[in-house]
Amino acid sequence: MPPDEPESPKIGLREKKKRKTRMTLQQQALRLFREQGYHATTIEQIAEASEISPSTFFRYFSTKEALVLEDEYDPVLIRAFQGQPPDLNPIQALRAAVSSGFAMFSQEEKDALRERTDLMLSVPELRAASLIQMNDSLLLIAEIVADRLERPRDDFEVLTFAGAVLGVMMSVQLYCSSNPEADFVATIDEALAQLEAGFPFVRHGSVL
Repeated sequence: MPPDEPESPKIGLREKKKRKTRMTLQQQALRLFREQGYHATTIEQIAEASEISPSTFFRYFSTKEALVLEDEYDPVLIRAFQGQPPDLNPIQALRAAVSSGFAMFSQEEKDALRERTDLMLSVPELRAASLIQMNDSLLLIAEIVADRLERPRDDFEVLTFAGAVLGVMMSVQLYCSSNPEADFVATIDEALAQLEAGFPFVRHGSVL
């Protein structure tokens, strides 16, 4: 670790237990979804498979939809973004944060993210819920970028940039869903690189 890079805060035992329970719930839910379908799977079944009570389930996820849409990635990526050197522009810092942030997760966790994304795109109510969630995601991106640039969080250029990044993430989800062989993290980086380059589209050898 470079000397000027802040160390990641240690996770306490309580937080580790909470994270482990959330992962167990998602893992068991995905298994049940594969075996019997999303709609046929109940919260009671997920709780039973995870060896907890239904009431305990709601301490971790407010709904079955939240179990698919929510994860531990945002806080990790935010910390990684905030820890990037100040001389990087926002896209460079974001690309570096994605690379270092996702490196902290196991392949099993990445595979689960991919499966949840595919599920979100294929189940209408999950897709609708994700669209509602996007406004919060846009504001979150705008917030950390504005703080980095020392600009107001409602700065129009910052909001526009956040919208562009969110669009990139949506395109990556759709592309990877249609191309299972594509590496999710590498595709995010490639898409952000295209955004940084200003999308120099080429047709028949000519730049548009």
